[in-house]
Amino acid sequence: MNKKMTIHSIQQAKHKRPLVMITAYDALFAGLFDPIADIVLVGDSLNMSFAGKADTLSTTLDQMIYHTQAVGQGAKNSFIICDMPFGTYTTPELALNNAIKVFQETPADAVKIEGGSDKADLVSHLTHNGIAVCGHIGLLPQSVRSEGGYRVKGKDEAQTRALIEDAKAIEEAGAFCIVIEGVKADAAARVAKAVEVPLIGIGAGSAVDGQVLVFSDMLGLFEAFTPKFVKKYLNGAELVKDAVQTYADEVDSRAFPDEMHTY
Repeated sequence: MNKKMTIHSIQQAKHKRPLVMITAYDALFAGLFDPIADIVLVGDSLNMSFAGKADTLSTTLDQMIYHTQAVGQGAKNSFIICDMPFGTYTTPELALNNAIKVFQETPADAVKIEGGSDKADLVSHLTHNGIAVCGHIGLLPQSVRSEGGYRVKGKDEAQTRALIEDAKAIEEAGAFCIVIEGVKADAAARVAKAVEVPLIGIGAGSAVDGQVLVFSDMLGLFEAFTPKFVKKYLNGAELVKDAVQTYADEVDSRAFPDEMHTY
């Protein structure tokens, strides 16, 4: 990929090809993902996979700005989305002030907001003031405490209808795409058909318009737990530990540095 992704090219992908989204938190990994990914999400998941916290709720706006700045140094062609952290969009006015700060201080192309119909007015306020918004419905990590855990959605007709209403409300409010998380596959498929904007799934089956995974999950670097929906494409943790152990052994035996690696 050698042309910068835009809202228009992302929307055009619906019904044509699945979109590839992946998280990144720094320039190094963003640069590795940039030639491959359509969208790089600077997720508040960094609070867990990067900072070792139990959930995403203590992530700050300053953290998100710092990491989005770093990602922008590596991702030159991917579309960059910055998660708005918990507590930064409780009112339309607060959301706009914080989103403006993100846009002014980072190369983010859009922000992501968790919530459905209840956040439609907020999303509309942002989009009418020049802020591109990616929605997020279904399982909402920022609501983990209020919901008593991470609960899969779309288990019955009522939940599925509610998800469809959420997606339509966010679409009508101006969101250019929507992440749908932790939703039964058949329900997610119905939601994808109900809206014209791309629906990007995480734990929501394959009948949506794209997929997103946390990079440390899919590379097997995060060992605390593995969600059911995560496929590990690399046993990264073991590879890293083996490499570091080999380094330590060679330091201990004075095999490193050898002549090739000495001035």
